[in-house]
Amino acid sequence: MGAEEKAATIFNTTFVRPAEFYLYGFINIPHVQYFYVFLCFVYIMTVVGNSFLLAVIYLVNSLHTPKYMIVFSLALTDLCGSTALIPKVLDTFLFDRRYIVYEACLSYMFFVWFFAGLQSWTLVTMSFDRFIAICFPLRYHSIVTKPAITAILLSEWVVLLILIACMAGLLDQLSFCASLVIQSFFCDHGAIYRLACNDFSPNYKIAYAALITLIFIPFILIALTYVCIAVALSRIASSVERVKALKTCTSHLILVAIFFLPLVGTNLAVMTSYIHPNTRILNSTLSHTIPALLNPIIYSLKTEEVLKSVRKLAKDIGLAT
Repeated sequence: MGAEEKAATIFNTTFVRPAEFYLYGFINIPHVQYFYVFLCFVYIMTVVGNSFLLAVIYLVNSLHTPKYMIVFSLALTDLCGSTALIPKVLDTFLFDRRYIVYEACLSYMFFVWFFAGLQSWTLVTMSFDRFIAICFPLRYHSIVTKPAITAILLSEWVVLLILIACMAGLLDQLSFCASLVIQSFFCDHGAIYRLACNDFSPNYKIAYAALITLIFIPFILIALTYVCIAVALSRIASSVERVKALKTCTSHLILVAIFFLPLVGTNLAVMTSYIHPNTRILNSTLSHTIPALLNPIIYSLKTEEVLKSVRKLAKDIGLAT
């Protein structure tokens, strides 16, 4: 038997894939049951708000535009992301079902990070829409078309599917022969690979690649688009026109701040200094759940165009009955 075959035999005999992991989040937090009730409320309102927005955009023909294709994608992503995370968190901690099957844990990690990544890049697509609308208003309808937005959104789905699938696939190559306790509120990628007994340097590298791809690159791209927007607005002579153009960006800027600032702040704190595990877990939970609740309210349901569509839809339903 050659050296390579011997090494493979040794690896196979020592390779350990656990039947279950144990989720160790929300330990020693006073009155934590109230937080679970809050999460339940957040999930119900997220489902109601995003489902309502999806229905309005689908049913009202005047909203079948490239801009609202992006809004539809964000609402769908928010709905799926919250559904992938919150019900399982409540089932795990509210009903004390902390053990999770190995395969289910990897699937859990995949869907949570996939939809979080889609949220991030959909906000980038929104910033692109605002950038073209303000910096190239005369060419807006020739650049921001349905085929162009479809291609952008589909490319985001494909790239993120490949990236997160690679993350999950590399986790499946690890051997877990020591602790099986995941120090997080869900099957987080970093919390899993750090439990491995064998070399997890590929997982470490792809974790940083994912962090850069899902958070830092989108944040930088959005910041650059708003620098260009600010320059374009500074060249507009009329202050009234500047304010009018800026108002179209306000909602998007609020969404960006709500989504990115907690995520960037928490990850930088973890990488550069000590942060208490419960503080990190609470911040991460809110970062993953609150934006999906607020997105339909801030960006869509308060805009005049959507409100008019809702009134028209209600009137049409009233006439039909």
